Amino acid sequence: MQLTFSNSRQIAPSTVAALLEKVSKNSYGKYLKRVILKRVRGFVDREVTFDFPVTALVGPNGGGKTTVLGAAALAYADVPPGRFFAKSGKYDSSMVDWSIEHYVIDKDVDARLEIRRSVNYPTSKWNRKPFQREVHIFGVNRTVPATERTELQRAIGGSFAATSETKLPDVVVAESERILGKAISGYSELGVTKNGRTTLYAATDKSTGNQYSEFHFGAGEASVIKIVSGIELAPDNSLILIEEIENGLHPVATRALVEYLVHVAKRKSCQVIFTTHSHAAIEALPPAAIWAAFNGQVVQGALNIEALRTITGRVDSKLAIFVEDKFAELMVHTALRYYGAELSAIKVHGMGGHDPAIKVNRYHNGDPTRRYESVALVDGDQRALVDPNEQVFSLPGTVDPEAHVLDTVLAEIETVAARLTAALNLPLSDQERVKDTVRRRAQSNRDRHIIFAEIGEDLDLTAELVVQNAFLAQWAQLVPREVDEMFDPFKAMIPKHR
Repeated sequence: MQLTFSNSRQIAPSTVAALLEKVSKNSYGKYLKRVILKRVRGFVDREVTFDFPVTALVGPNGGGKTTVLGAAALAYADVPPGRFFAKSGKYDSSMVDWSIEHYVIDKDVDARLEIRRSVNYPTSKWNRKPFQREVHIFGVNRTVPATERTELQRAIGGSFAATSETKLPDVVVAESERILGKAISGYSELGVTKNGRTTLYAATDKSTGNQYSEFHFGAGEASVIKIVSGIELAPDNSLILIEEIENGLHPVATRALVEYLVHVAKRKSCQVIFTTHSHAAIEALPPAAIWAAFNGQVVQGALNIEALRTITGRVDSKLAIFVEDKFAELMVHTALRYYGAELSAIKVHGMGGHDPAIKVNRYHNGDPTRRYESVALVDGDQRALVDPNEQVFSLPGTVDPEAHVLDTVLAEIETVAARLTAALNLPLSDQERVKDTVRRRAQSNRDRHIIFAEIGEDLDLTAELVVQNAFLAQWAQLVPREVDEMFDPFKAMIPKHR
């Protein structure tokens, strides 16, 4: 399976690879490597690893995202246990015997080895020996409008005068502008209290010169500035925790904020963990950076919100198919169309690898309350993992599906040239150019996962998705036997048009 992340605009693959390697080699001064929820809330013996310095926790409401976030935070003295796990007298007796294990890199304690420590709640209070590390938490209250925040009431009124007025640092301005897509160069931070712990933002309208305070900001705008300001002031190797990162933000800004966090991980060696319900928040991350929490389970991989709704029974369906990645998802959709399946009754999800696809399929089929069956289809080069008893099958071929589809079409390029050209939305007079491009790229390409993007670049910058769909359509028409054989092992589960 390709190590990839979806259509990131601002993060180079080399950056992702370097950060993954840095974590694997324990090259951080301070870093939380993994947490094991031995027993806490609905989790029993569940392990979450932090293989990438920016980790997204996804899942349905009540699925356990904040539990994982809080469990991670308990490794450090900066976070009081009550911040995430408050106890309300006898009404929280279920907390007795809760236990969490942390595996931490802390060069101040041990310069060479990963350190293990336990946190537990034996009877009435937490028992822990926390590590020292600066932790910054950005909770959901950051998007509460300024007019509703009690600590800012003293700033309301015509007589208010700030105790200080500080221009935002250049780096805060630059990074906030990238995220928000608007200029904020006239912004400043106002002291509300003499000790400077309570502050308020203010801005200047460039066109009129008039000032306006945070009372007239959008909640998302103020939230971004707070997050960026806090992170830029934080020392290197800090831990950043963000609850519901998308709160108050447009999806484009949400994605830009996550991209900023990846660059912060590179520039400041910070570690970031955030919870989210937003697909935009995970688009720029590799599968290793995404963990889903649901019904006492945790699964690593690119589980988007729609996939989670499927496996938790929140989507009406007759069959779920879990595959490795987006191209496999397209391949199955194409094959189902030619197979005559009822597409609206089948949900297909790319999971970011064979391991999460198999694990989620096993969990789904093991749920006695499930309303429909599921199968996992691994790539052809993973046929050794096929297990009919677990309802794990494979895509056609013995190589990556991109390579298999390309080879099938290339072998019949003279026959399908006209259809392929039309499917690429090019004039039929371009058939020879299409054939030459496919042959040349097939010879020069070193990574079949990007072959369709390269062909599209050569053919008038045709979108990769258009090229993929064009090749998949030719494949399905050329080898209908492969389509049938792919679905034969579970054909009784596939709803078809009557």
